[in-house]
Amino acid sequence: MPKQLLPGESLVLQPLRRHWIVLVRAMAAPVLVAAILLVLVDGLLGTVGGGDLHIIFTLTVVALLGFWALLVWAEWSAFSLTVTDQRVIMEQGILIRRSKVLPLDRVQDVTTVQTVLGRLLNYGNVEIDAIGAAGVERFPFVSSPEMLRDQVFMLSEQLRRGL
Repeated sequence: MPKQLLPGESLVLQPLRRHWIVLVRAMAAPVLVAAILLVLVDGLLGTVGGGDLHIIFTLTVVALLGFWALLVWAEWSAFSLTVTDQRVIMEQGILIRRSKVLPLDRVQDVTTVQTVLGRLLNYGNVEIDAIGAAGVERFPFVSSPEMLRDQVFMLSEQLRRGL
């Protein structure tokens, strides 16, 4: 959630996180590589009889995999997408914090893009086209993208009509 809301601004949607599929995608290759390494080393050291070396290697691989998982989770949890009655705010990053703010009164179009898997697991990309230099802002791997699209569109229409 943003550190502070503007005067008179109220929260419409609680901060959204990226879908959990981001975690799965980031961990798939490292887990596969670790499994292949462990099988290969087990096959090589199993015939040679290096029991202590085998344990040290296995613990090292598991520790590295755990460290990578921690980094992936920290990056995933550092992302938030907040919708207020005046703007859409995306914040991301751990060491270098990056924030994008789109005023709702400048929104022209809101588009969702979902793959087949995205429709099955309820995630997708939301693209918000804004007037001015901002252009199209893409918010990837958002949970419930249609709900976000509808909410942003409805709020932007209310602001445009002065309701």
